Amino acid sequence: MPFDNPLALAALASIIPLIILYLLRPKPLQVSIPSLMFLLDIKEEKKRFYTSITKLIKDPLFLIQLLVLILLALAAASPYFQTQEALSGEHTVLIIDGSASMQTDNRFNEAISKAEDYVSRKNSIILAQSTPVTVLESEGAQVAYETLALMQAKATVADLSGAISAGMRLLSEEGGNIVVISDLASWSGDDPVNAMKLAESYGLTVQFILVGSEADNVGFIQGTIEAIDGSYTYTGVVKNYQSSRQIVNIEIENLDSGKKNTVQLNIPARSTKQVRLENLGSGITEVRILDEDSLAADNIAYISIPKISDRRLLYVSDVDNLPSQVALSLMPNIDLNKLEGVPEDVPGYSIVVIANKERSLASNEISTLKSYLDRGGRAIFIGSDALLPTNADQELAEMLPVRPVSVEDTRGVTLEVVQQTRLSEDIKFNEVAMYQFLNVTSRMDSTTLVATEDDIPVLTYGSVGDGTVVYFGINDITGEDAWNNFHNLPEYPVFWFKLAGWLGGTGGVQDYNLKTGTVSVLAKEHEIKTPGSTRTVSRVLYDEVGIYQVAGKEIAVNIYNDRESDTTLIGNNVIERSQTQEGPKIVRATSYTAKKYLDNYMIIIVFALVILELLIIRKRGEL
Repeated sequence: MPFDNPLALAALASIIPLIILYLLRPKPLQVSIPSLMFLLDIKEEKKRFYTSITKLIKDPLFLIQLLVLILLALAAASPYFQTQEALSGEHTVLIIDGSASMQTDNRFNEAISKAEDYVSRKNSIILAQSTPVTVLESEGAQVAYETLALMQAKATVADLSGAISAGMRLLSEEGGNIVVISDLASWSGDDPVNAMKLAESYGLTVQFILVGSEADNVGFIQGTIEAIDGSYTYTGVVKNYQSSRQIVNIEIENLDSGKKNTVQLNIPARSTKQVRLENLGSGITEVRILDEDSLAADNIAYISIPKISDRRLLYVSDVDNLPSQVALSLMPNIDLNKLEGVPEDVPGYSIVVIANKERSLASNEISTLKSYLDRGGRAIFIGSDALLPTNADQELAEMLPVRPVSVEDTRGVTLEVVQQTRLSEDIKFNEVAMYQFLNVTSRMDSTTLVATEDDIPVLTYGSVGDGTVVYFGINDITGEDAWNNFHNLPEYPVFWFKLAGWLGGTGGVQDYNLKTGTVSVLAKEHEIKTPGSTRTVSRVLYDEVGIYQVAGKEIAVNIYNDRESDTTLIGNNVIERSQTQEGPKIVRATSYTAKKYLDNYMIIIVFALVILELLIIRKRGEL
């Protein structure tokens, strides 16, 4: 018989003390006896052991307690047997389209109302966004109704195919039904009809429910921000989806200064016009369409321009004009200050880069840096001899997210991305030729993003107080003493641009202005404010239009999606194709392998035995 937890069988050893307890004899009494009686009892001495065993086996309390211990040990080991069960249709997976277009008029409320008609005995609910979210799994009807009542549409593009695949995984054992409720106007990923046919080929029932009707709309479908002559210029694109020319009134307001002005656009039917704003001030600017229409989410374009203090960067190094310094200095609107030591006014900088090659930081510099990090500062340490235990102060070693051991002189080492983030997008780490590098081990509370093929961390981050420390193990010394060739690759300045933006907001203004559906990984868990709530996360999905406050940054998030804003699109063609298109030829499953656990039955027997034991004790007059 197989067990889910075979280690629990070690509890069977508990029967040994039980046997020993029953074999213990009372302490013998010393009495005077005749010699003849002593001689006669010698023969009986050999029988005493066997008599004890016989009495032990005949004692019903011993047998009951022995069975209880055995059954408890077996129950803890979770014994089971396998059976073949027919696929069931009782489990229903409701997939609700949570995309921006579902905010049109009453589409999402209509989807919730229709979903309630398909609630069954066992239900799971998936909200289809850019990343499908399972909001309920294998619950009863009442919980399903309560969950549906609390759901809200988001502002991303829905990955309907991914949501159907998630539903297939939920039904992979028992089988069941998938109900997709959507306007089917647009989607990301694969065609949902293909996903439907694949699910049906495995014996699942998939049904598309269409909601919504055509509606009028005018909205922002695009927005770009450029740095021109030391100032920022915004260019937004407004589209009229209606069948007639529209006069569109737009209000522009800087929320920091309170300055307002208005413009008016005359947009022909099914056409676009641009809104151009020059010399944008720092902070948040709202560009709002004042005319009401069927979709409010694309009527506001939010613009975030970082304040000057967010763009001050300190570069500490005992070598001038290193490639990392040059790359950082090329970032637009960045105030880069290069020093040979850590100054006392370090809190005035958004990021500190420590790029010393030989000189380790002095005690007073480490104390200043530690205080800066404790209060939420951010620092990057570039790997070099200065970080080795023979050179670095112990306090500095405790600050790093890794423990340096030695310098490895090994050519042909390949770098691998351990975790996919914005820092690894479009960066070919596998093409970096490593000649030397620090052999380090990561701390338990740190996270490694890039490592060698032998799992030696190269890009790792961790926390110090409320701050964040990054270790970048690719040394940037040049010439004959170079440790690698990364600084010669075109991706090198791009990487530093991404790292500065990811860590502290000193990257481009694009890091402050995102599209819905974007996902970012934070250096550690932060309490963030979304347009609708406050929560603590280490991974942010920007799925609402508005302003997010993340790690001290104000991030503007907009839809900017032509198809999501096109409220005239309704997916009738998807319904037609779902009824005619043939799916892949895969043998359909008719049953699944189920585990039947026996532990509950064993616990019931244990309770019955305990009651029997109490009855025996009471009958003996011992209770």
